[in-house]
This record gives sequence, structure tokens and C-alpha cells, in this order.
Amino acid sequence: MMMPGPIRRVNVDLASGMLEELDRAAKELNISRQAVIKTLIRQALDQQYRARGIQPAAKRRAKSLRRG
Repeated sequence: MMMPGPIRRVNVDLASGMLEELDRAAKELNISRQAVIKTLIRQALDQQYRARGIQPAAKRRAKSLRRG
């Protein structure tokens, strides 16, 4: 299992319509808005990595640590 790195806080400005969409999704899934945002970001990043045929840096680090 990969250990998460240190948590860093970020601020993001969103249009009110997008915020409403996120809140609806969170309510439907019975999870927090933050969880929806994190999940969508992770999915988008993974999609980009797959499209480029590369592996995320965190997974490369985890593999190198297991080999170490």
C-alpha cells in the first residue's frame, strides 16, 4: 500500500454553477465535497497518464522504495 505524502492545503476559485454540481454529486454519493473533488482530480490525472503511456510519479517512487 502506498503511503500518502504530506497534506498541503490549496485554494481553488470555482464558478457557483460548478460548486452546485459538486454539491449535488456529493449528496448523491453521500460523501463530502472534498472527497468528490479529490476523486475527480485523481481520475483526470490517471486518464492523462494512461493517454501518455506513463506512470504517475507517486507510483514510480513506491516501486523504487520496494526495490530498495
